[in-house]
Amino acid sequence: SQQRKLSALRTFFDYLARESGVDLNPAQLVSAPKTPRRLPKTLDADQVSTLLMVQAVIWHEIRDKAILELFYSSGLRLSELTACNKSSLSWDENTVLVRGKGNKERILPIGRYAQTALTDWLKVRDNAPVKGALIDADALFISQRGKRVSNTNVQARINSWTRKQGNGLHVHPHMLRHSFASHILESSGDLRAIQELLGHA
Repeated sequence: SQQRKLSALRTFFDYLARESGVDLNPAQLVSAPKTPRRLPKTLDADQVSTLLMVQAVIWHEIRDKAILELFYSSGLRLSELTACNKSSLSWDENTVLVRGKGNKERILPIGRYAQTALTDWLKVRDNAPVKGALIDADALFISQRGKRVSNTNVQARINSWTRKQGNGLHVHPHMLRHSFASHILESSGDLRAIQELLGHA
């Protein structure tokens, strides 16, 4: 409310300066109160384990599990995950190459569980019963039409996965990213390393 009123006063005095030649805008001398920034919600280690424990049977469940594991294992942004290609993975190094904000590339480690989930997914990927004529050759994760998954598609699938769990959690990609960062910070305390893993300037 205070910010809105202050903004209205600034605009009003700007108008007076234009129309009546008023020299001083007293509202410019007053600082607006800052809105407190809330910390993002995270899942604890047990909640993450429960989320990822579901048995994946059909092809899109196997894909969804690989998506969730990669999110949590490597702390990717949603857009980074959907842009991943099969060629982004290095099995020799167990890493994934991602292109983040400002077109900056970074190489991230892939954890053991994510490696297993990705291996399971790649075994079924090329034979997935998609509705399109052709499967996108290099996209790591594909939709039911054989095209690269969209951000919206991934969010919907995560919602579907967590609803199936029946644990009342509302999980989204950014929550998994922050859970990844929070859990590494708890175990290592190396804030600078986490900053680099997340791709923060």
